[in-house]
Amino acid sequence: MAHDGPFATDMAPCRVAAVWQPIEKIDADDLSYEHFLEKYMRPGRPVVISNVGRQWAAMRQWTPAYFQQRFGSKPMPIAYDETLPFDEFIDRVIASSADAPGPYMHRSFLHEVLPEVLPDLIPQNPYAFPRRYASPLMPTRWQRPDGYLKLLVGGVGSKFPVMHYDGEAAHAAITEIYGDKEFIMYAPEDGPKLYPKPERPNQSSVDDPAMQDLVRFPLLAAAVQYRTVLKPGDMIFVPAGWWHAARALSVSISVCTNMLDGMHWNGLTADAYGTPDSHPDMKSRLKRSWMRGLGVLLDTLERLQVEKPGLAHKLVFPEWLAPMSAAVAPEPSRRQIHLRRPTD
Repeated sequence: MAHDGPFATDMAPCRVAAVWQPIEKIDADDLSYEHFLEKYMRPGRPVVISNVGRQWAAMRQWTPAYFQQRFGSKPMPIAYDETLPFDEFIDRVIASSADAPGPYMHRSFLHEVLPEVLPDLIPQNPYAFPRRYASPLMPTRWQRPDGYLKLLVGGVGSKFPVMHYDGEAAHAAITEIYGDKEFIMYAPEDGPKLYPKPERPNQSSVDDPAMQDLVRFPLLAAAVQYRTVLKPGDMIFVPAGWWHAARALSVSISVCTNMLDGMHWNGLTADAYGTPDSHPDMKSRLKRSWMRGLGVLLDTLERLQVEKPGLAHKLVFPEWLAPMSAAVAPEPSRRQIHLRRPTD
């Protein structure tokens, strides 16, 4: 069945409304963290989990007026090359429309720019636990127990700049707090049909995945599209390698975190230090070898926690060095974390 969607921006005759399938949805009350790992994270299967963050003050307090009144003209990073006073940005978000979309905030890491709102996100969303990013054994550039927690804000018609998949073989979890936002996704195997940019292979050249220009992008017709609309309290799990794009249907406020697991360790290593073919130099080879050794150590510590949880808990160090859930890790939202590297 074909659906017209809010991604549609050009109704020219060469464009065709995409055929899509819904993304599975389940209530948080019916999904334990262990079942989430088993059914969705490990097999790389997207899902929308409803009724997430019910204890968050953010669900009751975060509105455009809240941010505008509390932070006034505080400068906020919006995109890579754009910073705006918060109150001016919110005005543009409210004025945004499908015909004249405003800016979309996607570069504001809360532990860096708004640590005062972190208590509004306690307790941590268990499904968005960053896993290996929270390990003190991780190289400094990837030690982020907050999972790169960032604020996403946009008005009607605003969107992430490009359809893409996240680098470093990371999963993503986006939780809607205010308003509605639509997601479009494609599985990794459909990547070649999405016309990856030669200079940035994790970004698509497709300009509108909902109203598709099949003259310019004929392969797109053979790609299977998945779609959903997030409402407050909904979290979407975007597995590593899945292509995704989002557009606000109303004024939208959400938060995003990244997660890293052992199944995608080789992907992180390749992203960071290349492959033997692309980077055959000795320095890169040594770094890849070091990462492989670290992966083996983390695998061992995680396996001990799964196979002998009582012993792992008694020993303490497996849970400390390789925390696997929010239940065994300190709450990162209680303190400010300084960004250690630029993030894509």
